[in-house]
This record gives sequence, C-alpha cells and structure tokens, in this order.
Amino acid sequence: MDRVIVYVDDAAYAQEVLAPLFARGITTQTEWVLVACAPRMTHRISKWVSHSARENWRTKWADKLFAQILPALRAPASSVTTVIAKGPLVELTEQLQAAQSAAAQVVDARRPKSDNPEESQVGRRWSSPRPGTLLGSLLTGFSAVWMLALE
Repeated sequence: MDRVIVYVDDAAYAQEVLAPLFARGITTQTEWVLVACAPRMTHRISKWVSHSARENWRTKWADKLFAQILPALRAPASSVTTVIAKGPLVELTEQLQAAQSAAAQVVDARRPKSDNPEESQVGRRWSSPRPGTLLGSLLTGFSAVWMLALE
C-alpha cells in the first residue's frame, strides 16, 4: 500500500498540485494522509480569543478545507486520514512516518506566500529605500559632522 502525506492550506491550489498524482492512475491502494495547515494567528490575539475558541476555529477551518479536497481523493482503492497540524511540520512528519513502517511520499501542496519569490514582501521592503530616507540619512550625517566641528 502506497502512503502519501499531503500538507494543504488551500483546496484549489492543492488540487492543482495533486493533479499529476491523480493523472498517473494509481492502481495500487493508496493511503492519503491530509494535513491541514491553518493560517497562523498573531500572538496578540490571545487577548481577545480564548484557547478553546482558537482550537474550535482551527477545527472548523480544517473541516471546510477537507470537505473541498476529499471528493477529489475518493477513489475505490484509497483510504483517507485527516490531521490538523498544531506544531512544527518536521516533527509531525516524523511522527506520521514512524506510525507506519512503509516509507511515505511527502507532498507540500501549501500555497506559497507569494507567486514570485523574488517579489516577496520582505524583498520589496529592503530592495529600494523609501522616498525621503536618503535625504534624512544625509541630513543626519551632516548634522553629526556639524556637531563634531563645533566642539
């Protein structure tokens, strides 16, 4: 029995990524392990939402995601297990692979943070200075030199 662990956070993107696996026509039994990776919540949300409310939201979010993906996985020779990620994915992967002696194929079908990695938000923030920062830096430098000259 083949075993495939799939990390998902968006149903439409995951179906695009998994389409080649479906197209190759798996004839053997396949055990699908779907791992829902819920969006991160900021650490400040704990002021407004209790831990149980966050867990309930994460469960409802994962149920909606699984409801969108499961119809595509329903093949006669397949079984599906659903898991909600609550910690680091490396540790979760090790636990899932240790559960079965057979090696599992791991597929990361999570949507990338940006479509073009070169234009990520961090890259844009530091790629060019903001207007006025160069002038501010020059004025600060000149004022520091001026203060040294006066002493």
